Amino acid sequence: MDTFRILVVDDETDFLETIVNRLQKRKIDATGVPTGEAALELMKGKLFDVVLLDVKMPGGMDGIEGLREIKKMQPLTEVILLTGHASVETSIEGLKLGAFDYLIKPVKFDELLEKLAAAFEKRNTQEQKIRSAKIQELVRFPGRIFDQEKGEE
Repeated sequence: MDTFRILVVDDETDFLETIVNRLQKRKIDATGVPTGEAALELMKGKLFDVVLLDVKMPGGMDGIEGLREIKKMQPLTEVILLTGHASVETSIEGLKLGAFDYLIKPVKFDELLEKLAAAFEKRNTQEQKIRSAKIQELVRFPGRIFDQEKGEE
């Protein structure tokens, strides 16, 4: 299995540390940060498969804005939204913006693991489709890669 890289973004320190520790005990590469801004800074230098993102965070960036920025930076990264209250409107907005799914706190750890695994599988499937499409393009148009290097199309 590939390395499973998860970024957990939550301003509740106890929750953040608990989730990251429990994921790491399962040999999952999990990193935690307390703000959306910190998440985006970290994502400039590291790819993540799944981001577990709290919707309601104090400060300049909430989860929905964080979701928008994450999808701009790393479009294949799946995002699971966390909400402390069943805000259906916010969750629907997040799904429309490309979130994989949402979970309501307090979240059962087994349910979280299932969602993370499903999001990871979706990301890998999307990545494989892109690779296959690129390979098919090379097979169908073998000279195109050389034409592009010359600046021709």
